[in-house]
Amino acid sequence: MRLSSSFFLLTLVFLFFIFPAATSCCTKLIDQTCKNSSHNDTNFSYGFCKTSLQAAPASRCANLRVLGLIAIRLLRDNATDTRCYIRELLGKKGLDPSVKMRLEDCLDMYSDGVESLTQAIKEYRDRKYFDANIQVSGAMTYASTCEDGFQEKEGLVSPLTKQNDDAMQLGAISLSIMNMQK
Repeated sequence: MRLSSSFFLLTLVFLFFIFPAATSCCTKLIDQTCKNSSHNDTNFSYGFCKTSLQAAPASRCANLRVLGLIAIRLLRDNATDTRCYIRELLGKKGLDPSVKMRLEDCLDMYSDGVESLTQAIKEYRDRKYFDANIQVSGAMTYASTCEDGFQEKEGLVSPLTKQNDDAMQLGAISLSIMNMQK
């Protein structure tokens, strides 16, 4: 009985001291990655980077390579969610024809973006960083072009500004992490 109590106590001590150290190490990697990336790239903020990467459960035990994969997945998730949101907006009655036309364009672009990012994930896994970079950059272009479409007509306000901005920041984080691995 005494042996099992000692073993249990030793296990608790191990978990209390070692597990937080491992988590701390991963948190430090996210912190350092976001500091370095945001310092070198003004297209995203340190806070956005850290919050985004920490939101993914897999980031708690990730190395730099896995953080890059997480960043691309977050971008793809953003594109998928934005595509669904656009469909919701298009389903509303009484939509201004100018807004509707631009939303339809954005829907096409975000659909292409989801495909590009799915391909980027495959290429990233295969360590084809140049090819993954092209796909991520393409998805960023779609988000930028979507937002720009609403600026073409005076007085028109984009209902997708936050989603497009988030896509641009997630794309910049992805590219930055890829560049750290070359």
